[in-house]
Amino acid sequence: METLITLREHKKAATRRSLAAAALRLAMERGLDGVTVEEIADEAGVSRRTFSNYFTSKEDAVVDADRERIRALVTLVGARPADEGPWEALRASTAELYRDRPMPDVEWIEQLRLLRRHPSLIARQAGDQVALERDLTAVLVHREPDEEIARLMAATFLVTVRTGISLWLEGGGKQQLPELVDRLLGRVSVQGT
Repeated sequence: METLITLREHKKAATRRSLAAAALRLAMERGLDGVTVEEIADEAGVSRRTFSNYFTSKEDAVVDADRERIRALVTLVGARPADEGPWEALRASTAELYRDRPMPDVEWIEQLRLLRRHPSLIARQAGDQVALERDLTAVLVHREPDEEIARLMAATFLVTVRTGISLWLEGGGKQQLPELVDRLLGRVSVQGT
């Protein structure tokens, strides 16, 4: 029975990735406004109804790869050794995320470029960042019981990572993104209780 569930979950994950990749590819080719949900579903070889089982809109499909990275990061932070400090856990999890999912990949760069051109995607990403801050705070509070400090660490971490990504994009990708982000995270002075 466990194998059946695993196979089913694997197929669902593959369908989700296929839809997200089709949405991003079509939006890059035609612009976000030039793509419909039906076209994304057709491109992925599924029905409109199947699309709706995974995403509420084409915008959600376009930003899904970023959301997958967010889920992975929260999981990695939660899995770090219990005796590791919260900032160290964030930093080590980021390094592990970059190792497991080489960054930047073509899909992610295309998504960033598309995002900068469409306010509706920026709004989605802002909402995702708020949710990520909340989720990271919930994980960090097990390492740093003062919720204010845990939340401040989560917010500081996210701003630092976003700053690294912006610097990387503005610099034309001349530096290695993982090293740039790690260097910036190392420059932040964080004090716990």
